[in-house]
This record gives sequence, structure tokens and C-alpha cells, in this order.
Amino acid sequence: MKISVIIPVYNAEKYVAQAVESALQFDEVYEIILVEDKSPDNALEVCRQLAEENDRVKLFQHPDKQNHGAGPTRNLGLENATGDFIAFLDADDYYLPNRFDAEKELFKDPKVEGVYGALGVHYYSEKAKEQYYHIFGDRLTTVHKRHDPKDVFPGQINMRGSFGLFSIDTLTIRRDALVKKLKPFFKTHLRLHQDTEFLFRLSYYLDLYPGILDKAVAVRGVHESNRITAVDTKKIKPATTKVLLWREINEWAKNENTIPTDIKLHIERMQRSYEIALAPVLKKWGMITKYLVTDYQSIRSGIYNINFRDNLFK
Repeated sequence: MKISVIIPVYNAEKYVAQAVESALQFDEVYEIILVEDKSPDNALEVCRQLAEENDRVKLFQHPDKQNHGAGPTRNLGLENATGDFIAFLDADDYYLPNRFDAEKELFKDPKVEGVYGALGVHYYSEKAKEQYYHIFGDRLTTVHKRHDPKDVFPGQINMRGSFGLFSIDTLTIRRDALVKKLKPFFKTHLRLHQDTEFLFRLSYYLDLYPGILDKAVAVRGVHESNRITAVDTKKIKPATTKVLLWREINEWAKNENTIPTDIKLHIERMQRSYEIALAPVLKKWGMITKYLVTDYQSIRSGIYNINFRDNLFK
């Protein structure tokens, strides 16, 4: 296996060396592509040093040397990847020694186009744990049981109840399948949830198989400077960004002729449920009344997502 590991780097001076070292432990990792996205800290110099110290580490920046966000930054990494397989890693996260154990066996079968696993969590400080334990806890981010590839897309969009989630940090993809079947890669206009939108489309077009689901193969590093912190600081409701995500998915689904009608309706209803949750009080109850009469499933879809419940009576 020749794996290209793509690491977007932004404001990760303290963590990126650990991320790189965690990827270098594997002989299967052919190259590590660091894409520095005009960090406000000293991350660029750290990246330069890492690239100088190891031939497998390659450093890139956007041509204009400006900040473009995680989506365009990962796209630049994909454009420069030369391995047969693609893996991703956020600069403040890290791989565990079992990261590619399942892949080494599963990818012997040519029909396997992607493999996903379980993600653990590590809090870099007590303050970070205090802030975000209610979001991540100590639990794995994982798919709850092994599923056939055809069920991964409906499962990811919560079509049939609780399926679980996998993270981009635990995903490995055949590069030729990705290039052939998925364009664009990451949507450049989405500043948040662009990885979720990517995973939704990826799970529709590619055959993704479960790897190690019952224990972590990579770890999410949680600290006070995570991007999610910046969102909270700006007082943006999480549901607001979810509306944008589901609008994007809905527009894509409408234009994809091969998606079954029931799945398209579910996606539309998920969008509606977030829009109802965020509407002003009077408009909110008008929308609820309308959909209780005309499309109860839009309300029912909302009952099962936490952002709908949290914002319903605000």
C-alpha cells in the first residue's frame, strides 16, 4: 500500500508535529502532505522544519498564501497526492498504531473502495474538557454495527434511525475511485461541515466498508482553539450551520437522478426540521402547524435530531 496522508494545517503550532509523527510510524504511509492555510501562529515554520527533517513530509500552501478554509485546503492536498490510497488527518488529531490494520486486509479485495473506523477523543486540558465534554464525552465516534456498503449512505443521513457516524480521520479511500467518481471533492463555499457533506456524497458514490469499529484507530484532540470554539465565540447556533449543510445536500440530491425518491424526501425533511428550529417564534409555530397537516414526517425527522429539540422553544 502507498498511502498519502493529507493534513490541513491552521493554528496548530502545538499539535502538528504529533500528528505527523503519528502518521510516520507506518511503512504504508508513502507521503504526508501538509497544506498550511495562513495560520496566525507559528505553524508554518513548524511545518517547514518537519518537511526538512523527513523526505516523506511535503509542504504546500495556497498559491496566494492566504487563508481559504478547510475545504479548499484539503482539495489542494488531494490535487498533490500521488499515493494509491488517501487518508486524512486534522493537524490537532493523531493516529493510533492500529490505524491501518483493517485496511491492509480489506483492500486486497478490489471492490473495496473505502474503509472507515472508530475515532476516540483526548482533551488537551481540563478547560477544554470542561467546555466540550458535553459534546464528545469519552465515547467513540463510530458506526454502531457492521453494514453493507449500500446501507452506508442512508445510514449517514439518518434515514433509518441511529446508524452512528465515522470521522474523516478514520477514512481511507482508493485514490482512483475518488478521482473517478467524486467531483468536486470538498465544497469550497462551505466553511463548516464541509467534511460531513463530503462524507455524505462519498458514501453514496463509493463502496465503503467497516474496518475496526469497537476501538479507536485515531484520536480527536480537543483544545480551546478548536474551530468549534470560534463558532461558539461568534454566538452562531450550531443549527444555523446545519441548515446550510442540509440545503447543500438537498440541492445535490435533487439533481442526482439515481437517488431514490424516499431518500430525497428524507433529506428535504431534514432541511425543513432545522429551518423550523431556527425560525422566529411566530413563524416557527406557523411552520409546525403547516407540516403537521401537510407533511408530518418533516416534524418527525426533527424530533430525532438534537439541534431541533434544543432550538424548538427558543
